[in-house]
Amino acid sequence: MNRFLLLGLGLASLMATPAMAVAVTAAAKAAASEGATVSRLSAAQIVDRNVAARGGLQAWRAVGSMSMSGKIDVGGKQETSLPFVMTMKRPHKSRFELRFQEQTAVQVYDGVQGWKVRPFLGRNEVEPFTPVEAKAAAAWTELDGALIDYAGKGTTIEQQGMESVEGHSAYKLKLTMKDHVERHLWIDAKTFLELKIDGEPRKLDGRMHNVAIYYRDYKTENGLTLPYVLETVVTGAKASHKISIEHVTLNPPTTDAMFGKPQLALAKASSQ
Repeated sequence: MNRFLLLGLGLASLMATPAMAVAVTAAAKAAASEGATVSRLSAAQIVDRNVAARGGLQAWRAVGSMSMSGKIDVGGKQETSLPFVMTMKRPHKSRFELRFQEQTAVQVYDGVQGWKVRPFLGRNEVEPFTPVEAKAAAAWTELDGALIDYAGKGTTIEQQGMESVEGHSAYKLKLTMKDHVERHLWIDAKTFLELKIDGEPRKLDGRMHNVAIYYRDYKTENGLTLPYVLETVVTGAKASHKISIEHVTLNPPTTDAMFGKPQLALAKASSQ
């Protein structure tokens, strides 16, 4: 949006009259005043507006589980997208299933431990998470995201000014989790919805690369507003990866067994 505004002002200046110049100057002063007012919002005020924009604290607290399904980019020469189902349950449980060539890969986390079954790679046994995977899973936010009830999650937040994210004026927040992991999160200054968050750095070609996750295509489901497209961008990588959500179900029936160590018989059955 900002780039179109600047382009418009640039074209107008080529044929400005004194009256127009006065009008433009007044508009610029008003915009600057508005921007200064907006930038004075505290981190707590920004979070409050974000929570309200996403449906409200009480509405999110009423969600004990959530299921999402859609397509995820997995790369390859033909830019393959595969169907997935992601189920989350409080506190901090998750199950991810990915279908490919009549097989199902499964990755689960019970809040403490994680396991995976990867038949695509010829690995039909149940494997525990690696230390890196376990650390990343422990750092995952709850199903309602990083800002909902952040204080109760042991997170502190600091306002670090404003930046532009894909043409949107955005607040930059610094989040320090209870395990001292730090993340930056950008909030749209108009809608107060998340635009971007730091991801877990990845090692490519022997070097660590920064990761950013972009939130797009927000929709409302039963009063709650969620992004239906998430795009992961790795600095230095040629291609990004998108998750496109097609269906969201709030409070689907779940059991704790769904998030426990997979049984091979169950994993095989789910792929049939």
